[in-house]
Amino acid sequence: MLFNSFSFLFFYLPIVLAGYFLLGQSGRPLLPAAWLALASLFFYGYWEVRYVPLLLASITVNYLGGRLIGACTGPARKRVLVTALSANLCLLAWYKYANFFVDSVNALAAAAGAGGLPPLAVILPIGISFFTFTQIAFLVDCYRGEVREYRFIHYVLFVSYFPHLIAGPVLHHREMMPQFADAANTRPHAGNFAIGLSIFVLGLAKKVLIADNLSPMAIPVFAAGAGPTLIEAWIGVLAYTFQLYFDFSGYCDMAIGLSRLFGVRLPLNFNSPYKAVNIAEFWRRWHMTLSRFLRDYLYIALGGSRHGQARRYRNLMLTMLLGGLWHGAGWTFVIWGGLHGLYLVVQQAWQQRFGVARSRWWPPALTFFAVMLAWIFFRAPDVATARDIAGALFGANGVSLPRGLEALAVPLAHWGWQPAFDGVRWIELGGPGLPVLLLAMLLAFRAPNTQEIFIHYKPGIERIFQNAQLGRLAWHWRPTRRWSLGFAALFVACIFGMNRVTEFLYFQF
Repeated sequence: MLFNSFSFLFFYLPIVLAGYFLLGQSGRPLLPAAWLALASLFFYGYWEVRYVPLLLASITVNYLGGRLIGACTGPARKRVLVTALSANLCLLAWYKYANFFVDSVNALAAAAGAGGLPPLAVILPIGISFFTFTQIAFLVDCYRGEVREYRFIHYVLFVSYFPHLIAGPVLHHREMMPQFADAANTRPHAGNFAIGLSIFVLGLAKKVLIADNLSPMAIPVFAAGAGPTLIEAWIGVLAYTFQLYFDFSGYCDMAIGLSRLFGVRLPLNFNSPYKAVNIAEFWRRWHMTLSRFLRDYLYIALGGSRHGQARRYRNLMLTMLLGGLWHGAGWTFVIWGGLHGLYLVVQQAWQQRFGVARSRWWPPALTFFAVMLAWIFFRAPDVATARDIAGALFGANGVSLPRGLEALAVPLAHWGWQPAFDGVRWIELGGPGLPVLLLAMLLAFRAPNTQEIFIHYKPGIERIFQNAQLGRLAWHWRPTRRWSLGFAALFVACIFGMNRVTEFLYFQF
């Protein structure tokens, strides 16, 4: 079941909301939490019911592990922590990386002319990376003595909570448990409905009206063996760059909006990352809760910057390489993570030598180009295809112009240029693709983001100011008739645009 589906919008969500608030009238605070936990498990089982026992087993083992860590003292606490973390990592390794390991070994064996390993029929459970990382953070917080709430129902809801379960954000126990235990959240509140539905519609529009319309321009150029020429490569790579941006941004908004309907605030997970002036800032803005997890539970655990520059650079590279592997089991993801690790090392070395760049235009432009180049490996099916597309951006596959521009042949010939009008093979110049791409670029670089639009109503747990000047007051959401009519019209446009329901790109991780 997808957030952008009719079954979710007009069947699942109304029933879950009604049950939650009706049970909130019972005076028994655990009943609404239990209902929401059961509804979240149903939501997960709708995708693949056979993995619900796996999710429940993971929740139970980690809950008991957290309780045991809290009860132990001395070295026994660390032994229990290591055992519990190992169990989580082994589960993730089997389901997410077993096929990758077998395929890599077989590729090496084939190159050496030797026999390989038999293939494995392991299917990746959806959302396993998110609920595993959420519980790893819980276990470490238990070890640090930062966990005070151990009610099993609340813990089940904390892990399985449907707005975040499939594609994040990665939650912290201390942020969510007090909200689940707050009886005030089990009573309907008009303000939460107005804000939550508005944020949800904004995210739905990003997904349905922008991201899904960019997808047809990106898919063909990333097909293996497509061999795009310069113009095709640039359009396809830019289309994917902004498709991913609005797809993930849309999901984050929809998750925050849905959660707000239940009176619960999620942490912000997206903050205009293409406006970043360097790679470090990009990672403070893109998938913010994952960046927080990698920093707090991996980079700092490796030593952070405490042991000199060389080790700091090593820790940055290791953190990003593992972050790349977290996103996907493939060498393309390893290269993507390695590129970002290299970017961070170069940035740190540059700042150490020359200080922070003061220019207003080239740091964000260079950062965006570096991020876009890395997205090629993130999206490509294999390394060879990624290299081919990256080369095509610089003209390695030649230049061809759309057939619709053949009328320019004579004027161009006067200038000594006689190009071939082979066509941009996979784009219709009269379709919505190019206008939507231009709109997406304008919105990503110039428009206020969701937390800026809703700045007066604190959309997430934390408040993030983009800059001192938040734009014109007209861009700040207010519970007025004008804003209501605008979002109602946007919702209707989304409904008419939901003729093809597509998954969110981050669902595969």
